[in-house]
Amino acid sequence: MRAFVFPGQGSQAVGMGKALAEASGIAREVFQEVDDALGQKLFLLMSEGPESDLTLTENAQPAIMANAIATLRVMEKEGGIRLSEKADFVAGHSLGEYTALCAAGALDLATTAKLLKLRGRSMQAAVPVGIGAMAALLGADTEKAQALADAAAEGEVCAVANDNDPTQVVISGHKGAIERAVALVKDFGIKRGVLLPVSAPFHCSLMQPAADAMAEALATAALRAPVVPVYANVTASPVADPDAIRTLLVEQVTGRVRWRESVAAMFAAGVTDYVECGGKVLGPMIKRIAPDANTNAVITMDDIESVLKGL
Repeated sequence: MRAFVFPGQGSQAVGMGKALAEASGIAREVFQEVDDALGQKLFLLMSEGPESDLTLTENAQPAIMANAIATLRVMEKEGGIRLSEKADFVAGHSLGEYTALCAAGALDLATTAKLLKLRGRSMQAAVPVGIGAMAALLGADTEKAQALADAAAEGEVCAVANDNDPTQVVISGHKGAIERAVALVKDFGIKRGVLLPVSAPFHCSLMQPAADAMAEALATAALRAPVVPVYANVTASPVADPDAIRTLLVEQVTGRVRWRESVAAMFAAGVTDYVECGGKVLGPMIKRIAPDANTNAVITMDDIESVLKGL
């Protein structure tokens, strides 16, 4: 069995998608459609930067999605494959869940781009810069991370935001609480705590204003049943009902990204092969969760040609 997976924020880089667009008219069409939907020259920003603008959440989220969908569309149209025939499930990390839904036909490309633009803008606006923070805990499992978060909170928000793999958990919340947590890591048997260069505390209760904004937008968004089930971040289980998907996408803004559990559940269900479109960050996580899994990162035309041979 096979899953197509899609990366989250942090996988953006200046130059992303440029070589693919030069090599494929299909990719150029995707980038143009996203530009038209957003009314901005996002692909120019992806190609040439500046990096400071690309890193802005409201730009990074649709850019990462567009790059991944362009990669998938090239595979489908130039490689003559159909996702519904080559994948048993799709999944994505945080914003990647929207990419997965687009890939599986639940959301069209323009709607996905607009939703992610709003999601990024709303997440940035939810908490003033400097109030929140996030930190990666290396050598931590969720139990240790939760104990640390509880100890560091002291009345502020300090929550487990991302359960990425058996060796890495991310916490999110008020800046003071996150800094206290980083200072306390050794007391909880955690190897290291590293503050992340993010502009907002994602996936914690401080994001409630963004969740409210997404609830309003998703209520009227055209959302169909996906052609293959999507593993939802907040439940680590497959979902195909449009109304359930809407609810879970709203919960995802403040909820934990249960990536480790999602991959473990997919592997237990028989998924041995994972194709990461538009990035190479999820593959190493997947291998740490399920060492016997086969992973492929698809970014370049050479990657596409290589992976198509095995599909």
